[in-house]
Amino acid sequence: MTDNRTLISRFPYLKQDFAASLVVFLVALPLCVGVAVASGVPAELGLVTGIVGGIVTGLMRGSSLQVSGPAAGMTVLVFEAVKEFGLPVLGAIVLMAGALQVAMGLLRLGRYFRAISVSVVEGMLAGIGLVIIAGQLYPALAAKAPDSGLGKIAGVPGAFLDALGDTGALASLAVAAGTIAVLLLWKHTPARVRAVPGPLAAVGLATLAAFALDLPVATVEVRGLLGSIQPPPLSAFGELAGVGLLGTVVAFTLIASAESLFSAAAVDRLHSGPRTQYNKELVAQGAGNMVCGVLGALPMTAVIVRSAANVQAGARTKASRVMHGVWLLLFAALLPDVLAYIPVPALAGILIHAGAKLVPLRALTVLWREHRGEALVLATTAVSIVAVSMFEGVLIGLALAVVKTAWEASHVKLEIVDMGAGPIEAHLSGNATFLRLPKILDSLEALPQDRPVRLDLSGLHHLDHACRTALENWAARHSAAGTEPVKLVTAA
Repeated sequence: MTDNRTLISRFPYLKQDFAASLVVFLVALPLCVGVAVASGVPAELGLVTGIVGGIVTGLMRGSSLQVSGPAAGMTVLVFEAVKEFGLPVLGAIVLMAGALQVAMGLLRLGRYFRAISVSVVEGMLAGIGLVIIAGQLYPALAAKAPDSGLGKIAGVPGAFLDALGDTGALASLAVAAGTIAVLLLWKHTPARVRAVPGPLAAVGLATLAAFALDLPVATVEVRGLLGSIQPPPLSAFGELAGVGLLGTVVAFTLIASAESLFSAAAVDRLHSGPRTQYNKELVAQGAGNMVCGVLGALPMTAVIVRSAANVQAGARTKASRVMHGVWLLLFAALLPDVLAYIPVPALAGILIHAGAKLVPLRALTVLWREHRGEALVLATTAVSIVAVSMFEGVLIGLALAVVKTAWEASHVKLEIVDMGAGPIEAHLSGNATFLRLPKILDSLEALPQDRPVRLDLSGLHHLDHACRTALENWAARHSAAGTEPVKLVTAA
């Protein structure tokens, strides 16, 4: 009895955290496997990343209720990296990305990720979602996906037509469609039924259907946990000197960090407990990725789906996320052969559903009505990721966001008041920069040369050197025409 009281005093929320950990484990299991298969790596490596995210990152400080693991948002980038550099080099990339995250956290750079344009982040997620949907339609149709993002989208109609005459492809499509249907309808089932997480129920029902009906669909290949772990060879680190590989490391670092910290901000809004310490969370994510890199596993990020499930299940401390990692470890160690029964199209359905949730159609509609510039940034980022690649697409989005901000920051209003007699009043307000200089000069030079002008600059918040010089030169030219000198009025 005394021991129980001591345990309760040390872990007052153990019951709530234990229950929440089981829910998160059941949500994480199919997602870990699905992300790994979609990334072109052994299914067990997704479990390894989930285990490290739970136990290693889960024990560290930062965000108490946020859950980390392999994320659908990194699938496209990982697949491209494995295809270009090979699976052995993936560990080196993840290890170096983790080291950069730790360095950024120690340098207290975590808070600056909050300054990234929300439209760029949403555009990044939308682009990833579109590529995931297009890419996963092929395993859902038992077909081979093209390499490029545009190729995946362009080839979808042909893949559907080819599937019409193929029994195996139709069976695969039926399993994927059934999985998506279960995910969409699960929230309408009775509360007792919803105690089982939707992703687990969808995959479980798809597995039972495929087994009971003896459907000719592909299933997950199992190698065993220890057989899948392959630490990167020393030769892989020598390849880091290449520009292309360094760019991939930077892409892994920035995208994983941004996704984790934006997820932390979202999770903070779901509970009233301790707030996220962004720099410490960045260090924790980096430490987890360094361990994943050593094990040759997938990169990790904080995942909003698992984190939200953790909060909604009643978790109170980080013990829930640590225990969820323990349950993943026990499953991977004791029941790995269960994975061999999971149909690949069921995992494709899980990821198509996850990808669709990354595309913010409702938010884009609102943005188009209220902030068309932000909507343009979001759409351009998404399209660039699909058309070019993940890294270049994000860079294009960031560049466009900077240009848009600079353009808006240079907003200036010129108001001309001409009463018909006396001097013409010209009032400038806002921010006068070289970006708007041609428009300002065109309006001023159109004023009558034979009338005196009073140019009021007192409403300007900012007047850069180029504008000041140009306005003074215009005033000198206008005054030289024989009229009364232009009167410049500046702020007191």
